[in-house]
Amino acid sequence: MFFRKKQEIHSYDRESQRPVIRASICTGERTAGFQDIRTGKITEVMLIRTPADLERFRQLYGIGADEIRTEY
Repeated sequence: MFFRKKQEIHSYDRESQRPVIRASICTGERTAGFQDIRTGKITEVMLIRTPADLERFRQLYGIGADEIRTEY
């Protein structure tokens, strides 16, 4: 492709937020987002259906594989 869309890297406050995957025990639904370290509130960003979705989330925000926690 000649006209490829530029990869955007979004940012988040690394001092007050941490990346998490919220997984439902009942339905198995997974959502990616950020958890406020002080309050514990999770802000959901995107639905994770496939490993490619998770990889896209990591690329969008510049997150390493070992940085993401899973919350149930």
